[in-house]
Amino acid sequence: MTARVLVVDDIISNVKLLEAKLAAEYFEVVSALNGEQALARVAAEIPDIILLDVMMPGMDGFEVCRRIKANPKTAHVPIVMVTALDQPSDRITGLEAGADDFLTKPVDDTALFARVHSLVRLKMMTDELRMREETGQSMGLVDPGEAMVDSDSPGRILVVDDRPESVAWYRTALEPKNKVTTIETFDEALLRARGDDFDLIVVSLGIRAFDGLRLCSHLRSIPEARGAPILVVVSEGETRKLAQALDMGVNDYLMRPVDRNELQARVRTQLRKKRYADRLRHNVQLSLEMAITDQLTSLHNRRYMARHLDTLMKNASPTKPISFLVLDIDYFKSANDTHGHDSGDSVLKEFAGRIAANVRGIDLACRYGGEEFVVVMPDTDTTFAYTVAERLRESVEQTPFPLARPPGSIRVTVSVGLACSLGGDDTADNLLYRADQALYRAKREGRNRVIAEAA
Repeated sequence: MTARVLVVDDIISNVKLLEAKLAAEYFEVVSALNGEQALARVAAEIPDIILLDVMMPGMDGFEVCRRIKANPKTAHVPIVMVTALDQPSDRITGLEAGADDFLTKPVDDTALFARVHSLVRLKMMTDELRMREETGQSMGLVDPGEAMVDSDSPGRILVVDDRPESVAWYRTALEPKNKVTTIETFDEALLRARGDDFDLIVVSLGIRAFDGLRLCSHLRSIPEARGAPILVVVSEGETRKLAQALDMGVNDYLMRPVDRNELQARVRTQLRKKRYADRLRHNVQLSLEMAITDQLTSLHNRRYMARHLDTLMKNASPTKPISFLVLDIDYFKSANDTHGHDSGDSVLKEFAGRIAANVRGIDLACRYGGEEFVVVMPDTDTTFAYTVAERLRESVEQTPFPLARPPGSIRVTVSVGLACSLGGDDTADNLLYRADQALYRAKREGRNRVIAEAA
């Protein structure tokens, strides 16, 4: 795995040592000798991870970390404090400043590389989501995202440990701010992870009943739990076990004896990251939905219909035909000009709702453009499709469309053209053309009617 690492330390020998070690692991390394240089480097070219000393002249590492994490453009960049400070209070200060980890010099190479690889891998996953979100923003589909911020909402935390005294300690440390569920068996942990949407899973690797690493591996393979961060608790000196845990995708760790304040700080960090990733995923999903959805009517749009219809046509046959309806609101432009565009939008939205109410769940209703709509009906012959179209036509004709302004409602009619797939070499373009021709006939013959293509 290649990545750009920024090493920040005011002692050149420390920088050179880390540069040599990281270069041997095929990382690209850049350096800064103080806080101001570090911020300039980050602004010029955002690194994949930052190894940051604390004790530097001028601006210390804690302040550098706070500034990087306060910037929405760089808040997602992982920061590891690498320093001679070794007190629990120093670790907590670093974590509260936004650091992802706090390693004390002299740093064990195995632990350092495992942590760097793990954080870079997690950042690359976040980068993919950020890139997709930016695409949605550039298309005007979603608003610009927020930086990672703490939330007052409680986190749902699953704790896996079989020591009653440890379980009680976790509850005391994490409740009532969070909702804690405790599990002590392997199978129940997997069952709860599949069935509940946890924000964080804490796994003791010292559990006696089974292998905690195996549980972490299984959790990472479960789709329902893949987005939940995992925090493991290991004993001092279990470097190899910790490296294995980080390699399989564990997000963070605590060394025994666990400091209560450090636990709380690391939990807050993981919950903050989880909520940020959830928001990114939500925006990506929203972008996808908006890209295939008509924003006014909430029906699918023409682009989605075209792709969906192509797929259906490949599977169509004379015994499983596809029926296709083209619906056009009669004299819509006149109504729009008379009552205003906002009233016209109301008519379009109401019309879309009536289409949705009169078709089946397997049918695809789309806004084709302007006042024209289509309905794709899989495994449907002409007779049944005609019945549906006529029912919809009557619904439109018989019930006035409400308006928010005088006259309060208007009457609307619709013309419908219907075509059915022929099987063989029939194509989506040909099916659409025949339905359009049937619609033109409906218009020529007086509107407010359903016309099926000529046999």
